[in-house]
Amino acid sequence: MLAEDPFGADDIAAFGRRLRSGSITAESATRNYLDRIAALDGKFGAYEYVAADSALATARAIDALLAAGCDLGPLMGVPIAIKDLLRVDGMPVTAGTRLDVDDLIGPEGPVVTSLRRAGCIILGKAKTVEFALGITGVSAPRGTPWNPSDPTVHRIPGGSSSGSAVAVAAGLCAFAIGSDTGGSVRVPAALNGVFGMKTSFGKLSNAGVFPLSPHLDTIGLLTRCARDAEVVFTVLTGDSPAIARPAACLRLGRPATYFFDGLNDRCLRRVEAAIEKLRAHGAMVEPVDLPEAEERQTYFPNVLPAGLIASLGRTRISDGLPLMDPVVAARIKAGFDIDAISVAQLEARRNLSIQAVQNRMAGFDAWLTPTVIDTACPVSFLEKPEVGLTLAMALNRNTQPANYLDLCALSIPLVTGDEDLPFGLQLMATRGREFELLATAISIEKMLISDP
Repeated sequence: MLAEDPFGADDIAAFGRRLRSGSITAESATRNYLDRIAALDGKFGAYEYVAADSALATARAIDALLAAGCDLGPLMGVPIAIKDLLRVDGMPVTAGTRLDVDDLIGPEGPVVTSLRRAGCIILGKAKTVEFALGITGVSAPRGTPWNPSDPTVHRIPGGSSSGSAVAVAAGLCAFAIGSDTGGSVRVPAALNGVFGMKTSFGKLSNAGVFPLSPHLDTIGLLTRCARDAEVVFTVLTGDSPAIARPAACLRLGRPATYFFDGLNDRCLRRVEAAIEKLRAHGAMVEPVDLPEAEERQTYFPNVLPAGLIASLGRTRISDGLPLMDPVVAARIKAGFDIDAISVAQLEARRNLSIQAVQNRMAGFDAWLTPTVIDTACPVSFLEKPEVGLTLAMALNRNTQPANYLDLCALSIPLVTGDEDLPFGLQLMATRGREFELLATAISIEKMLISDP
C-alpha cells in the first residue's frame, strides 16, 4: 500500500502544529516520504540521489530535540529536497552532467547550512538539467523527470530545476530548493502546478552552487503555496514578512505587449479569467509597458554560453562535448564565437534598462504576466536537438526578462479544470521586495479560489 503524503493538504504551519502536538513525528513523516520515493520515483525520476540513512538519522534527532523541549522553529522536522546544483555535505553533486565539475562548486553554502540548522530533513538531491542550462527539463546525461500532471504521457517537467518541481508536485518532499538564472524555478513550477519564487540577485548566497552565470544566478524556492514560500524565505533571511494587503488595496500592472504574444488560446483564456477575478475582488489592474523585455532575446544566447565557458574552461568543454546533452552542447559551442566586446555592450545596455524599469515599476505591488506561453508538451516532441533549441527560446521568453531586469519574481499555479494541464501566473516586482511580493501572492491565491 502506497504511503500517504505526510503533508497532504497541509501547509508548513499546519504540519508544525501536528508535529508539536505529537500526532505525527519527524521520523514517521520522513519514512513516509522515503517509502513514496521508493514506490514512485522509478517513474517520476525526480531524485538524483536519495539520502535515506542520513534523513532517518536526522529525523530521529529532531524528535529527540522536541521531546527535550528544544524547538528550532517553523521548519523543524520538514523533509525537503535540494537541487543537485548545490553542495550538500555527505552527498554527491553532479550539476546534471557526466563531467567532473566538483572543483567549481566549493563547500556547502549558507542556504543549505541554514536549512540544516532550522531542522530541515534533507531527503536527497533533485535532478537538474546539465549545468542548469536548459529550460525544458530534458536531460540525456541524467534522465528527464516525468511531469506528474499526466500519468500516461511523458511530458516535459521544465528546467533546470526539473527534479525539484516534480518532487514537490508528486508529493515526494514538503518543499524543494532550486535555482533560477532565466526561469529555472518559475517554468517548472508553472508546468508542474506548484508555487515557485526567484529571489533577487544576491539576496540568498550562491556559495556552494555550481556557477552558470555568477551575476544572474539566484536561489529559488519550490513550494505548495505562497504561504510556505514566505515561511522558508523568512527562515533563510531572518527578516520579517510583510503585512498582507486587502484586495482592494492592490495595484497591479498588466503588460500590454510582449508577454501575451504567442500565448496558447486556452492559456490566454485562463489568464484573462484570473485577471478578471482579481478585478472582481477589487484589485486595480492597469495597462503597463515593458519594451525592454525583448532585449533578453539577444542577451541570454550570448551571455550564458560565454559565462559557462569561462567557468568550465575550453579544454574541459572540448574534451567533454561527447558526454553532454546534445542541446546543451550546441548552446555551449555557440559561445566559442562570442567576443568580449559584444558581451560588454550587452551588459551596458542591460544596466540602462534595469534603471529604467525600476523607475517605471514604482507604485505597483506587482506586474502580472503568464509564466509560460503554453502547457507542458510531450518529451517526444523534442527528439530533434534543433526542436529543443527552438522550444527553449519560447519557453522562457516570459521569465528571462525578470532576471535580465534584476527583478524578483514568482509563479502562482492557476486553478485547473479536469482537462487542463498546469499553468502559471507570474508576478514580478523590483529587486529586494520579495516579502511584499509574497504578501501580494498570498492575497491573489486566496482571491483565485474564492468568490468575490
